[in-house]
Amino acid sequence: MIRKLLAAGSVLAVMAAAPAVAADTSACLITKTDTNPFFVKMKEGATAKANELGIELKSFAGKIDGDHETQVQAIETCIADGAKGILLTASDTSSIVPAVKQARDAGLLVIALDTPLSPIDAADATFATDNFLAGELIGKWAAAKLGDAAADARIGMLDLAVSQPTVGVLRDQGFLQGFGIDLVDPNKWGDETDPRIVGNDVTAGNEEGGRRAMENLLAKDPLINVVYTINEPAAAGAYEALKAIGRENDVLIVSVDGGCPGVQNIKDGVIGATSQQYPLLMASLGIEAIKRWADNGEKPEPTPGKDFFDTGVALVTDQPVDGVESISVAEGTDRCWG
Repeated sequence: MIRKLLAAGSVLAVMAAAPAVAADTSACLITKTDTNPFFVKMKEGATAKANELGIELKSFAGKIDGDHETQVQAIETCIADGAKGILLTASDTSSIVPAVKQARDAGLLVIALDTPLSPIDAADATFATDNFLAGELIGKWAAAKLGDAAADARIGMLDLAVSQPTVGVLRDQGFLQGFGIDLVDPNKWGDETDPRIVGNDVTAGNEEGGRRAMENLLAKDPLINVVYTINEPAAAGAYEALKAIGRENDVLIVSVDGGCPGVQNIKDGVIGATSQQYPLLMASLGIEAIKRWADNGEKPEPTPGKDFFDTGVALVTDQPVDGVESISVAEGTDRCWG
């Protein structure tokens, strides 16, 4: 019995020592900003999983969405600090590639979260929502909601940035395809010729940008009746611009994110529907992948049939339509973040 207890004690001693060994493993999280609720939740997920696995996590963020230079500096810092891996949501998905290559050449595992790099295989792996599907769901919903009136819609497109990061292109193009508009080059937005599209403007993914972009598009066509938005902060800004001219109740706004404020905005009638994604899951899975890489050199595999690991998406609305699967605001509230 004593020998058994000593053996058990040895096992417990090894288990207790494991976090100290794991603490030698460090990882970096680099997000577009540290204020957007999406990235706040992403940091929360990464931090919790890093603490659980005994990994030292260092977090970095751009000053604003689009702050490419700060993200490059963060990658350089992570390399110099000897990190085992980087979780990255890139502001500029093509210009960041040389810095990512530098990190990979130094032996770091680089995982893109939410926003695929361009090309996608510039990173070791991508953990993300199927952003094209997210856009397609809200496009199909909007077209079905309008019915026959969709043929004469006046659509404002509120995108992310002029650099056209992949996440913005995928959501934009998915929405248009879902709505029934022919795509020209699915790898960029703004080249469509369908007369229903009033135009594109950029929001930087925040409320102020959404308001300004909506005002610009309304100046082009005050009869806009459908608004696609890159995310829910931009949607909230678009709504304020519409409210200022008394049109908040006769324009259909759709979006992507599924944060708790956005889901509440569906309940309040600000947004008609949104595609919900799961940033905490992306980040926690990313930390687990870095741990496996540090332990045995194993790289994550994509979802079968896709070139990324799909972390899921669900359409949230209290106005379901035939042919488009959705969940209610109540269920969206149970799953939301932020």
